[in-house]
Amino acid sequence: QWQLVESGGGSVQAGGSLRLSCAASGYSYSSIYMGWFRQAPGKEREGVAAIYTGTSSTYYADSVKGRFTVSRDNIKNTVYLQMNSLKPEDTAMYYCAADFRPGRPLVWYEYRYWGRGTQVTVSS
Repeated sequence: QWQLVESGGGSVQAGGSLRLSCAASGYSYSSIYMGWFRQAPGKEREGVAAIYTGTSSTYYADSVKGRFTVSRDNIKNTVYLQMNSLKPEDTAMYYCAADFRPGRPLVWYEYRYWGRGTQVTVSS
């Protein structure tokens, strides 16, 4: 059974940086899609970034382009989300998700496997 474990969340001031990690285990496929999603209280879950581990193709929401970078380490089965120039509106619970071939890499309901999330809080 697939397991995804996020880490790296925390509290930072606006303009600061955080790096989230998502360690994946329990699968034997070399190429999958892994996505980062976030959900703030009272808001719908939204896609932030995604990566296809086979080719390292990446996808980003417009709201984070130029500030966030998604990357992977296939040896460690870990995906990272480097978040720079953080804004208060980035405050949310951040989730890692995985699937073989989501139709739309930034759409949360296209993914079947999820971690439990890590909280990111950005203060002004």
